[in-house]
Amino acid sequence: MSDEATKKVLLGGEFLIEESDPQSVFIPEEINEEQKMMVETAGEFVQNEIWPKLDAIDKQEPGLTVSLLDKAGELGLLGTSVPEEYGGLGGDFNTNTFLAMELGTSHSFGVSFAAHTGIGTLPILYYGNDEQKAKYLPKLASGEMKSAYCLTEPTSGSDALSAKTTAKLSDDGKHYILNGQKMWITNGGFADILITFAKVDDDKFTCFIIDTNSPGFTSGQEENKLGIKGSSTRALFLDNVKVPKENILGEIGKGHYVAFNVLNVGRFKLCAMTTGGAKKYASISVQYANERKQFGKSIASFGAIKYKLAEQAIRIFVSESATMRTSGLINDKEHELIASGKSYSEAMIGAAEEYAIEAAMLKVFGSEVLDYVVDETVQIHGGYGYSEEYPAARGYRDSRINRIFEGTNEINRLLTVDMLVKRSMKGRLNLLGPAAAIQKELMSIPEFGEQPTGVLEREMQAIKNAKKAILMIAGFAVQKFMQKLSDEQEIIMNLTDMLIEVFTSESAILRSQKLSTLRNEADVLPYVEMTQTYVNDAINRINFYGKQAIAASAEGDELKLLLLGLKRYTKFDTLNTTKLRRNIADRLIAANRYCF
Repeated sequence: MSDEATKKVLLGGEFLIEESDPQSVFIPEEINEEQKMMVETAGEFVQNEIWPKLDAIDKQEPGLTVSLLDKAGELGLLGTSVPEEYGGLGGDFNTNTFLAMELGTSHSFGVSFAAHTGIGTLPILYYGNDEQKAKYLPKLASGEMKSAYCLTEPTSGSDALSAKTTAKLSDDGKHYILNGQKMWITNGGFADILITFAKVDDDKFTCFIIDTNSPGFTSGQEENKLGIKGSSTRALFLDNVKVPKENILGEIGKGHYVAFNVLNVGRFKLCAMTTGGAKKYASISVQYANERKQFGKSIASFGAIKYKLAEQAIRIFVSESATMRTSGLINDKEHELIASGKSYSEAMIGAAEEYAIEAAMLKVFGSEVLDYVVDETVQIHGGYGYSEEYPAARGYRDSRINRIFEGTNEINRLLTVDMLVKRSMKGRLNLLGPAAAIQKELMSIPEFGEQPTGVLEREMQAIKNAKKAILMIAGFAVQKFMQKLSDEQEIIMNLTDMLIEVFTSESAILRSQKLSTLRNEADVLPYVEMTQTYVNDAINRINFYGKQAIAASAEGDELKLLLLGLKRYTKFDTLNTTKLRRNIADRLIAANRYCF
């Protein structure tokens, strides 16, 4: 039996209590030739068709985005996740992750693309019956049909299940009559079909496929937005719209499964796209810093600018590492579920749900990495960064929505801990055992053995200890607040930030360690230095978040004990990160682009 067949696939959230073998993680350097060809096709499309037309797209030149989606369909880019039997390319999850990262550089068009290929297509792929798949998927894959996803309403944003849109069965029993309003609908101005949610009999949250040619359907004016101005965003109105019974997607009363499992994939893909966009703007930053002269020399030679260039690269490298690691987990889980007898759709749904925790964390991390990168791109450009004549301004404006899309970052931070606790309570994750062991360990005398050796083993040991800090604080908080923990949102968000730091740091370490077995020491050195720098700073941030959570949940002797435990588990010898960042920046400056 092959190693692939026997490999244990880590469960969602299990990174907190289980170690990972570097050889088991998927890294971007393992891209195959077929995936490279797809990425090159997407890259050429963006470079030749999108970037020269960014101004026209932002002005919503009539028919332009639709024609570009048609071209993307002709290239096969709209159907990479659709099986071949329905006219798609049948690419695996890793292939679609690479593609999302490449399309992340396409600004407003990328939003239209992602809404169509992701939340506009996947519900039918995952939950459609055979007739629905045969009717819609080939046309969605080719671009003949465009799709939109309609969940948000004027009074229901983060609280999606409080939707007011109603669906009542017609007297003849053949249709459902829908009434309501949807807000902030991407592709709302040109979509042919809508993946729409409404309540049947006022309480059964259900998903429908709606034809926009239906009588009673109207759309509002285009929203005048802060950024992503070229994406169509409208309010949609349903006034006694008749929807055939056969257009129910999934089961009556189970629309939340459609909504949330598709959002899991959407959150993950958003991180992939923001990481790709961040790479583009890191290159723009380096190129401008090399060209701009002040005080008789290039500003790239100044330490303050080198810090920014290096930090951009470090965060991108870490985001990419965590994204591809998770992509590999989802890909492996899909294969595992199919091998166990699950259908293609069941495997896709099951894998997406399994890694909902990682998807929520990555959505937060990736969107905040891109925000950091574009903000520093503006700063590096100085006054020119504030001018619409330079690309920095558009990048800055277009980035901001990502912290709101697919559930706000606050909601995703709250969901992360909520899902971990619920999985523990249901026995899906054994968090109680490790948490109890740490409480016992705190009462013992610390062992001071030799420092670990090997590539990034010191950093890995620090992350293992940081996991103990999380389990210690989370265990105390759960015991103290019990069912009322959900009211302590500040503590939950601190814990999530600790979890994000641990998962992303570990991902970078594992990627670098795996690369060290594939390449020579000199080639791997830049990755090691980026990882060292990130982990050094991450441990300090984990300590800060931990103190905040402890101070908000404990007092007296318990406070002192927890703070001592946190100090013990976040002890880390400080590195000369200034030197490391200069090394990283010098490589970027020499390459004149993001080169890792």
